Amino acid sequence: MSFLLGCPNCGERGVDEFRFGGEVTPRPAPDAPRAEWTSYSYMRRNVTGDQREWWYHSFGCRRWFIAVRDTVTNRVSETSWPEEAHG
Repeated sequence: MSFLLGCPNCGERGVDEFRFGGEVTPRPAPDAPRAEWTSYSYMRRNVTGDQREWWYHSFGCRRWFIAVRDTVTNRVSETSWPEEAHG
């Protein structure tokens, strides 16, 4: 186990119980140009420091949530359901 991740429903668990879903990025409009959809699908910012990410608790409640994780230390500072997430 490389770090602990706190599910808003189940509490803190080893990251091996979860599936990473990628960075939280704004979704393009349905009629957006192909280049915008390509960038959304394949380009990653790969920031150093805090990053908002999608996680799925596959071995627990089987729900998607958002975590704010430091990409350098893997320290998770916040987890929330998508409707409660800020920023």
